[in-house]
Amino acid sequence: MEQLRKDITAYVFNTQEEEIHFFKEEKPRFYSKLIYFLKVYKIETRRPTGSNETQQKYLQKELRRLTHYFEENLQFYQYYRSGATYLDEKYFLRGRQDIYLTLDTYHFDADPAFSTSHDFRVAKIHAHELLRIYLIGSLEDLERKDDIVRMPVGSRQPVAWTGSKTSLIELLYALQSTGVFNNGAADIKLLATYFEQMFAIDLGNYYRIFQEIRIRKGNRAAFLESLADKLLQRMDDSDENPKQYL
Repeated sequence: MEQLRKDITAYVFNTQEEEIHFFKEEKPRFYSKLIYFLKVYKIETRRPTGSNETQQKYLQKELRRLTHYFEENLQFYQYYRSGATYLDEKYFLRGRQDIYLTLDTYHFDADPAFSTSHDFRVAKIHAHELLRIYLIGSLEDLERKDDIVRMPVGSRQPVAWTGSKTSLIELLYALQSTGVFNNGAADIKLLATYFEQMFAIDLGNYYRIFQEIRIRKGNRAAFLESLADKLLQRMDDSDENPKQYL
């Protein structure tokens, strides 16, 4: 962020549109990660070490704080997420601050050469969306641990998953999406707990990993396609040498 500040302070934007794009889209992408990881660090270093129930209450309180922030900034959130542009010159050009447009107190201490009135707010929107995913995943982790404790020890099977965790999560979501368990009534949390027991694996924050799969570039269902390819290849090989695949 410091290097970015130095570069932008020395840079002259060619047009207002270029400056608006930087402070509306580019800077917040960097800044949101800083806000997010600092917040995660703060949450985890203050997280109680007591029972799962105590930790759940703590994490739920953090989730409520995020909800409160979104509610307080609903008008701007709707403006940004809808792709509106009619206030961009006031929000995302330097030196165009309008006290009547609800400035963050942070802005008055910010570097005027590297800040507009609302770029920080966009960064917080992105950071809080990431935090919401993180907190929901952490809560589901705790719920799953409770389920594992209640599950009979003898229910574990002597088959361990040795592929990647991401591949198993991709398969997990695919199976749940098709509704092949309990006539479609089995939710992700139940299936994740079952998979962990059956395959002797800790799936961790599977919700966050699924979000990473969802937004990854290229083939989003790489493992599923590889399964189909391998199965078809085995069928072809079996046609040529049936005894080998009995």
